[in-house]
Amino acid sequence: MNTSTLDIKITKTSQSRINELEQDNIFFGKKYGDHMLVVNYENGAWQQVEIKPYQNFSFSPATTFIHYGQAIFEGIKAYTDKDGNPGVFRPHDNWKRFNKSAHRMDMPDVPEEIFMEGLRQLLDIDRAWVPNRENASLYIRPFMMATEEFIGVRPSEKYMFAIITSPAGPYYSKPMSIYIQDTYVRAFKGGTGNIKAAGNYGMSMYPTHQAKNKGFNEILWTDGIEHKYVQEIGTMNVFFKIGDTVITPDIEHDTILAGISRDSVITLLREKGIKVEERQISIDEIEAAYRAGELKEAFGTGTAASITMIERLVFKDFEMTLSDPEKWEMVGWLKKELADIRHCRIEDRHHWIFKI
Repeated sequence: MNTSTLDIKITKTSQSRINELEQDNIFFGKKYGDHMLVVNYENGAWQQVEIKPYQNFSFSPATTFIHYGQAIFEGIKAYTDKDGNPGVFRPHDNWKRFNKSAHRMDMPDVPEEIFMEGLRQLLDIDRAWVPNRENASLYIRPFMMATEEFIGVRPSEKYMFAIITSPAGPYYSKPMSIYIQDTYVRAFKGGTGNIKAAGNYGMSMYPTHQAKNKGFNEILWTDGIEHKYVQEIGTMNVFFKIGDTVITPDIEHDTILAGISRDSVITLLREKGIKVEERQISIDEIEAAYRAGELKEAFGTGTAASITMIERLVFKDFEMTLSDPEKWEMVGWLKKELADIRHCRIEDRHHWIFKI
């Protein structure tokens, strides 16, 4: 039973676009739901929360975020159960991480009720947009940007928080080929590598494009000091199964995003009795494990990417190719276990699903 007292002004679209959604032909980030949530921050307070038809924004050329980059976002997914009812995977954790990003970028916190109740009501109105296919979901994009009309280097006094949605198919449809980057830098201690700031992704575009021109899917970034330790892939945290142990870079150095899918995977693996180490892992250690035949599986995790196998890693002139990814037992089990939780086919023992 909903007991929220949040006042949301709701204006529904006069003409739904749901007939544009082809359930068996969904591409990531191409279509958007009928409605969006929008609320402005000014005079030190959040104003009227609105749900209204999806539409373009209008901004002054002097709007702060355009010039100084005060912009953050999150990525969340909703899935359907066997009866077609939608549920959102761990959105409360996204809200916490969103406000961590806001704090680092000197932006106002978004109250829990605006984030969670706004999300609930938006998805309740647009529940038909949540795909009912096994490998599809509704991608949810909360974001905030500085909207004051002011050219000057200081925090904005006005902001906009919004949520839009987009039906999503698989982000990566097959195992990945990854280039280990040791020239450009994604993050460093004291920077913004551990939050979802828009600029983190903007600066990654050029080196990622270079890698894709060479036939790779993504970059695996290394540390910004020695280029010795791996950090994360552009869209994912990364895991390596070496022998019987799963190793993933730790999040203690302000350089790696504390992924919610990452945390979910670590929890499930440890429950199954698989040893997981969160620590620095060097390229040399990965290479040595590969040469010894001990690098058994490698994969990435993220909201957009879910769990994606890595079949090829290249560092300089050394290539590591892992055979038969689709037969990997551990990753195969993880993918099925997470899918079963998200679609409510098994018990939600961690209370990860926020039902709409």
